[in-house]
Amino acid sequence: MNTKEKATQAIRDGKTVLGIELGSTRIKAVLVGPDHSPIASGNFDWANKLENGVWTYSMDDVWTGMRSVYKSLADDVQSQYGVPLGGVGAIGISAMMHGYLPFDKDGKQLAQFRTWRNTTTEEAASVLSDRFDFNIPQRWSIAHLYQAILKGESHVADIAFLTTLAGYVHWRLSGEKVLGVGDASGMFPINSETNDYDAVMLGKFASMLEGKGYNWNLRDVLPKVLAAGDAAGSLTPEGAALLDPTGGLKAGIPLCPPEGDAGTGMVATNSVSPRTGNVSAGTSVFAMVVLEKSLSKRYVEIDMVTTPAGAPVAMVHCNSCTSDLDTWANMFTEVLSAFGKDVDKTSLYQTLYRKALEGATDGGGMLSYNYYSGEPITGIEEGRPLFVRQPDCPMSLATFMRVLLYSTVATLKIGMDILDDEGVRLVKMLGHGGLFKTKGVGQGIMANALNVPVAVMESAGEGGAWGIALLAAYMHGKKGGESLESFLADQVFAAFKEDCVSPNAEDRKGFLSFMERYRQGLAVEKAAVENLR
Repeated sequence: MNTKEKATQAIRDGKTVLGIELGSTRIKAVLVGPDHSPIASGNFDWANKLENGVWTYSMDDVWTGMRSVYKSLADDVQSQYGVPLGGVGAIGISAMMHGYLPFDKDGKQLAQFRTWRNTTTEEAASVLSDRFDFNIPQRWSIAHLYQAILKGESHVADIAFLTTLAGYVHWRLSGEKVLGVGDASGMFPINSETNDYDAVMLGKFASMLEGKGYNWNLRDVLPKVLAAGDAAGSLTPEGAALLDPTGGLKAGIPLCPPEGDAGTGMVATNSVSPRTGNVSAGTSVFAMVVLEKSLSKRYVEIDMVTTPAGAPVAMVHCNSCTSDLDTWANMFTEVLSAFGKDVDKTSLYQTLYRKALEGATDGGGMLSYNYYSGEPITGIEEGRPLFVRQPDCPMSLATFMRVLLYSTVATLKIGMDILDDEGVRLVKMLGHGGLFKTKGVGQGIMANALNVPVAVMESAGEGGAWGIALLAAYMHGKKGGESLESFLADQVFAAFKEDCVSPNAEDRKGFLSFMERYRQGLAVEKAAVENLR
């Protein structure tokens, strides 16, 4: 049989695996065949909203999106292979990490979903970091919970379950209140020796609640922690109907532990072993580095999380990456439309990105701050997208675009410098996300920023949805004590090709010059936050 015939037979026999990831701007579904390659996909665009000062998504939108993306996938299967999608071998759910989703004992949502993008928990994050002697970022679930406690929010007394977006969707599909260890590590610190929440820190948190009158224990409120390969329940009839109201999807399909987008990014780039790393660049940008040893001390700029198997990972996370660049691209589309020119989005981005390579390597005196929300790494509390230049600075499209691209990685560079000072060394970084779609451009800028070769695999376009599908496939077909590292290296990535771009000495020199001005100009960004209301 040829490749298409094999895929068709696998769909008929239910020997495929489904991965769905709820990203910040898109929900994506990927169907994977027996050889672990994607054979069909579906997409649904959505966006967070700023409501009452909170970046959020409604749960109604979650299920509208989930149903739409599943239908989009099923339609793609029918169109390509001429057969209906009625059953799969396993399912995996992934989503944006962190945030705050509390529920009472009856399953009622108690507060708005507070996403990772919110930077309103500075007091709680600071207190917890000092008490735990462990960096607790503002976006972590425990920071949101403790901030609600500090503010005396009445709903806290009724909390029976606290989870992430991936944990919520998995719960509704399977009835299981569980979470993959990688996603759990963005809720509360994990002890990598036990692959569970850190018991000492749980005890410290319990002592902080003494006398407050709450009748719940944090350990009982948090989801149960599972590692890659563990069984995590199966699709219930109610869950199947949520995904596919037509009744075509059957109950009983096993689910793997739900994971966060950081973990699925590691899997999708085969970056789960020590001295490997990956960088995801889309609405936000974050780099993940699997460590050989612990860092010498805690840093507010570095999150300590884990791989889906529980290995310690240093994470540098920045809230803003391509959103400002996308806004400028949309304006260019308007300009072209005003002249009667209709240019498709892919061509526009490729043209603008490639044009950037012609620009001044040092940014030509221009500065761009892409902050749509606060950035703890640079001490910026709120978002104020800002473009500034000297009056005598020549204005050209090429340099303007280069500066916009520089701004997508500048804050990440500041955080990654800490790991460099700690002696953390990498052979290369694996890149995925929208910044890398135009071949060579985003890669080159990232390579020069981090001073390490950046590779993009031919599978990178499928991203986290493919990563969670691979985790589902690992669980479903796990053989004895086979590790996740071995499964990925031997069964998935052995035949995959990658395109690698190394740092360029001249371009890197220009980028470092840009970074000097960028650090100096942060005072301007801070002034914008203070004075532009």
